[in-house]
Amino acid sequence: MSKNSNFVFKVLSIVAWVIFVGLCVEAGGLIVNFVFSLYKPEFVQSLYQKLDLSEMYNHSKWAFFSMYSFILVISILKACLFYIVIRLIHKLDLSKPFNSYVSEQISQISYFTLSIGLLSLIARQTAKNLLHRGYEIDQLNQFWVDSQAFILMAAIVYVIATIFKKGIEIQNENDLTV
Repeated sequence: MSKNSNFVFKVLSIVAWVIFVGLCVEAGGLIVNFVFSLYKPEFVQSLYQKLDLSEMYNHSKWAFFSMYSFILVISILKACLFYIVIRLIHKLDLSKPFNSYVSEQISQISYFTLSIGLLSLIARQTAKNLLHRGYEIDQLNQFWVDSQAFILMAAIVYVIATIFKKGIEIQNENDLTV
C-alpha cells in the first residue's frame, strides 16, 4: 500500500470516528430527552436540541411515541451504520480487498442505509399526516430531511457490494487456476 493511500485511510478513519462519536452523542441526547420528557417535562427546554414534544404528548400519546420512536431508531441506526464503516476501514486490506468480510460489511452498510432511508421516508409521511391533523411538527423535520439521499446511497452501495461479490468470485477462480 502506498504512503498516500495509507494517509487517506487514516484520515478516513479519523473522520469516521468523529462522525460516529457525534452520532452516538446525538442518539444519547435524544434518549435522555425522551426520558426527561416523560418524567420531568419542565427540563426539556434546557436539554439537547430542546426537542419539546410535550404538546403532542398531551394531545395524543400515540403520536408522541410514534414520532419519538422514529427519531430514536433513525439516530441509533445512523450510529450503527458508522460503526460498521469504522470496522470496515480498520479491517480493509488494500493489497487484497476482495474478500468475504469486506463484501459482507459493504452489504450490511447498504442494508442499514436503506433502512434509514425508508424509515425516514415513513416518518416524514407520518409527520405530514400529523400536520394535517393540527400537530406542530416543524422541529421534527430535521431528523428525516435526507431520506431520499439515504435511499439513493443505499442503491449505490448495493451496486458496489454486488461488484465486490463478483470480484471475490473472479479472484477465487484465478486462485484456483494458478
